[in-house]
Amino acid sequence: MLEKWGRFNHCENEVFTDFEAIRDEIIAQTERIAGFEKGITATPIRLKIFSDRVVNLTLVDLPGITKVPVEGQPEDIEQQIKDLIWPYIHNRNSIILAVSPANTDFANSESLKLARAVDPNGERTLAVLTKLDLMDKGTDAKNVLMGKVIPVKLGIIGCVNRSQQDIIDQKSIAKALEDEQKFLQKRYPSLFARHGTAFLAKKLSGVCILFF
Repeated sequence: MLEKWGRFNHCENEVFTDFEAIRDEIIAQTERIAGFEKGITATPIRLKIFSDRVVNLTLVDLPGITKVPVEGQPEDIEQQIKDLIWPYIHNRNSIILAVSPANTDFANSESLKLARAVDPNGERTLAVLTKLDLMDKGTDAKNVLMGKVIPVKLGIIGCVNRSQQDIIDQKSIAKALEDEQKFLQKRYPSLFARHGTAFLAKKLSGVCILFF
């Protein structure tokens, strides 16, 4: 029996057991349907992952807000992205993961602004603060993580992501999770138990059970 595998809707009955191949197919399919010029499309790439190590939920990975179009993008790219995002977050059966990088002003988070437009009471919004390791020296995210800047009912969870160099160097997810925990324990010793990617997965699983 296969321990973990994936299957794309657009690949008939092909089963992927190599997750590097899954990543490559996501890139290839994105280019097929959205082109090579950083465009967007409402056509989804549907992927099912089967593993005893993943949370049982449906995740919709939406594009981040682009304020200024880059070469090859239409002038109204920001509005196009918002129009694409809106139906998903407006669905009252969805949980909104409002993702913001820690090295920007959380109070001006575009993702939180959109979330509040459809979920003003924050009943189905969970904030995720990424890139904790990229904050300027001498600063930290304690006040944000403790909800002192903007309170979020479902909570604010801080994470450390693999860098582009980590991905190029093929740093494993297991090693990335290990390093994330070490970073959180060192920088946020009083908070680390309720932060990190593993805790986010656990939190999402619990929220989904309660929500549905």
